[in-house]
Amino acid sequence: MEFGMLAEYGWTLLVLIALEGILAADNALVMAVMVKHLPEERRKKALFYGLAGAFVFRIASLFLISFLVGVWQVQAIGALYLLFIAANHLWRKKVTASTVQETKKSAKSGGFWSTVIKVELADIAFAVDSILAAVALAVALPVSPLPAIGGMDGGHFLVILAGGLIGLVLMRFAANKFVRLLELRPGLEKAAFLIVGWVGVKLAVYAASHPGLALLPETFAKSGVWKGIFWTVLLAIFAWGWFGGKGPEPKSAEEKAVAEQG
Repeated sequence: MEFGMLAEYGWTLLVLIALEGILAADNALVMAVMVKHLPEERRKKALFYGLAGAFVFRIASLFLISFLVGVWQVQAIGALYLLFIAANHLWRKKVTASTVQETKKSAKSGGFWSTVIKVELADIAFAVDSILAAVALAVALPVSPLPAIGGMDGGHFLVILAGGLIGLVLMRFAANKFVRLLELRPGLEKAAFLIVGWVGVKLAVYAASHPGLALLPETFAKSGVWKGIFWTVLLAIFAWGWFGGKGPEPKSAEEKAVAEQG
């Protein structure tokens, strides 16, 4: 690969890692509440089994999407889904103050395996979010000299695979560090989901530029103008989240539970 192409791939991966980390903190809080009622040893096992299932699901779904990513209908559905989860999360934060509180109401009881199933389903939902966000960031990258995997460019596939695996690692081992970051910069959580929505817009633009839909010129999604607009807005959202927070907040019981899990 040429230096410019390597730099664009590397920058995209760094953005994906940062986004995965912030989302992993939010997701880990939810899962910490789900397993909180179990004894400590069983709590760790429930999280392990749930994450193991999520790993299998991410790998399988990645190979499936590598064949479907060129279909504009799939791109459009993915874009709508990313926009929905961003709007839904921000709305619930406004109305209920925290998605953790909703989970807490339904996670006070339950046996070990029922808890594992709940964690598994939550992990799968988080995996879908992660993979679609990675796809949206990767598909507009330059074509790499690597051989295609499925129906996808090899370089794009590896970026998405790296994002998915990094998301799992961060959720299990580094989520508590991102929770502390969110304590110091609480605006980053809203910024992360605004970025998810903006990434959904990017996938929508990619779908609209598909020859089968042709709502935009085919070259627009990979043009320098659109890339400049996309990255400028993304960085502006991140800067707003970083500098626009309300300052340190007291650590909640749920956040303490995450630290215990990490």
